[in-house]
Amino acid sequence: MLVDIGIIFILGIVFAKFSEKIGLAPIIGMLIAGILISPNQLGLVSDNIVNLSSDLRQIALVTILSRAGLSLNFDKLKKVGRPAILLSFVPASIEMLGIIIFGKMIFKIDTIDAGILAAVLAAVSPAIVVPRMIKLMNEGYGKDKHIAEMILAGASVDDVFVIVFFSSFLALKTGGELSAMNFLNIPISIITGIILGLIIGKILGKILVSFDIDPIYKAMIFISLGFLTLRFQEIVADYIAISALISIMTAGMAINMEDERLTSDLLGSFGRLWKVFEVFLFVLVGISVDMAYVKESGFLAVLLILIGLIFRMIGVNISLIGTNLNKGERLFTSFAYLPKATVQAAIGPVALSMGLASGNLILSVSVIAILFTAPLGAILTDNTYDKLLKKT
Repeated sequence: MLVDIGIIFILGIVFAKFSEKIGLAPIIGMLIAGILISPNQLGLVSDNIVNLSSDLRQIALVTILSRAGLSLNFDKLKKVGRPAILLSFVPASIEMLGIIIFGKMIFKIDTIDAGILAAVLAAVSPAIVVPRMIKLMNEGYGKDKHIAEMILAGASVDDVFVIVFFSSFLALKTGGELSAMNFLNIPISIITGIILGLIIGKILGKILVSFDIDPIYKAMIFISLGFLTLRFQEIVADYIAISALISIMTAGMAINMEDERLTSDLLGSFGRLWKVFEVFLFVLVGISVDMAYVKESGFLAVLLILIGLIFRMIGVNISLIGTNLNKGERLFTSFAYLPKATVQAAIGPVALSMGLASGNLILSVSVIAILFTAPLGAILTDNTYDKLLKKT
C-alpha cells in the first residue's frame, strides 16, 4: 500500500506539472497518470489501492465545499440572491433532462440508467470553479455586480442538488422506490442543512477564535466536524432529510461572518490540504478506468456531453433573465459553468462499485467528461474574464 501511495503522489505531481506546462488543467495530468499506472494498463499499482477511493472522494468533497463556504459572504449573496438560487438548480435540471432524453437514444439504456448518467454528468466542478472565482474576487473582476460570488454560491449548491438526484436514481435502480417524497426532500435537506451549518459554524467560529493553535489544526478540526456531519446525516436519514454537504458549506459562511482573520487562516490551510487530496482523488479516478470501455464509448460520449453542455448554457441564461448582467457577463457565467471534474470523480465510480450493468459506461463517460470539459471550462474562464468582466 505504501508503495502504491508513493507512486500515486510522484507520478500524479509530475504529470500534473507537465499538463500545466503545456497549458492544460493539472487534473488532466493526474487522470492520465492514474490511467497509465492502473492494474488495467501498466499495473504499477495494486487493486488494493482502489479500496481507498470511496473515503478519499468524501474527503475531497468536504475539503472543497468547506473552502467554498469560507470564501462566501452572506451580505454580498443577498445582492445576487435570486440568480444565485436559480443557478443552483436550473442549469443542472435542464442538462439532466437533455442527457436523459438523448442518453437513452445514443446508448440504448433505460430511463433509470440514463438518469444516473445524467446526475453524474450534470454537476459543475467546484475544483475548477472555486479557485478561479476566489481569484476574481481578489482581483476585483465583476465585483460591482458580485458575479464571482453568484457563480461560487450557485455552483456549490448545484453539486448538492445533483447528488440528491443521483442518490434517488441509484436507490430506484437497486430496488428502492421513487416517490414524491424523494424530491420533496431536496428543499427540506437544503433548509435543514443551512440551519445545522449555521449552528455548527457559529459555535465552531467562537471556539477556534479563542484557541491559540496552528491554523492547520483549526482546518483539521473543521474537516473532522465535516466528517461527523456526514455521519449524522446517515443516522437521522430515516427521520429527517439533511444535506451534510450544504451544512459544511454554510458552516464556512458562518465562520466567515464570525472572524475575518480566522477565515483567512483557514482558507490558507484548506488550500494546502486540497493540494494533497486533489492528487489522490483524480489519480484514483484514473486508476478505476478501463480504457476498453472508454474507447468503445468515446465519440458517442463526447456527443452526449456536448448536447448536455448546450442544455446547461441554456439553463444558465434562463437563470440570468431579469438581471443587469450584459451579454459578455452572461457569456462568462456560461463558460464558468462548463467544467466537470470533482463530482464526476467522486460519484462516477459508484455505479460500477455497486455492480450495475451500466457501471462501466457511466464511469467511462464521466472520465471523458472530465478530460473534455475541465480543460475547456478552465481555458475559456482563464482567457476571457479580463475581457468580459469589468474590473473595479
